[in-house]
Amino acid sequence: MARSHGESSGSRRMMMAAMVLGALASTPAARASPPPQVVTDISKYCQACWRNARLPADRWEDCTHEVFVRLLERLGAEGWTSVLDAEDTQERREFLRAIDTVRKRVQRERKLQALPADLSAPAPLLLPQEEREFLAQQALHLLTPRQQRVLQLVADGWKVPDIARELGTTPARISDEKYKAIRKLQHHLGL
Repeated sequence: MARSHGESSGSRRMMMAAMVLGALASTPAARASPPPQVVTDISKYCQACWRNARLPADRWEDCTHEVFVRLLERLGAEGWTSVLDAEDTQERREFLRAIDTVRKRVQRERKLQALPADLSAPAPLLLPQEEREFLAQQALHLLTPRQQRVLQLVADGWKVPDIARELGTTPARISDEKYKAIRKLQHHLGL
C-alpha cells in the first residue's frame, strides 16, 4: 500500500480500522463487530510490538493486518474487546500468540533471504600459488591419499559436513583426518 509522506500514523491507523471494520461487515461475525476504538487500540499495540522487534517499518501494516486476520479466525470479532485487558484471558493469550507468530515469521524471512551468487560458492583458501605447491609437495610425501584429498577440499573452501558427504563418511571422521594431516605437516615443517 503506497503512502504519501504527509500521511500521519494516526490517519493510517484510522484507515486500518476502516479496512478491518469493512472486512468484518462482510463476514458472519458482523453481528458482533468491535467498536472502532478497539481496532485502533489493537493497531497501536501491534505497531509498538513491530517497532520493539525492529521489524522493517514498511512491513508493519501487513503484519498488523495478519494479526487481525488471525484474531478474526480464532476469536471472532466479539472476543476482540478483551485482548488488551491486563488479565490473563484466553483472548489475550491468543492475541499475543498471533503477534508472536507474525513477528517470528517476518524475522525468519529476513534471515533466510538468498545469498548473492558470489557468496553461495565456497571461497578458496587464499594462499599464494608457490605456498600451495610447496604444501602439496610436502603432503605427497607425508599424507595418505585420503588425507591429501581432505586437505585439498578444505583449501578449496569446502566445509567438513560437505566433505563428509563427498567422501561418504561422517563429519567426525573428516575432522579427525583433517586434524591428523595438519599435525603431520606442522610437525614435519617445524611449525
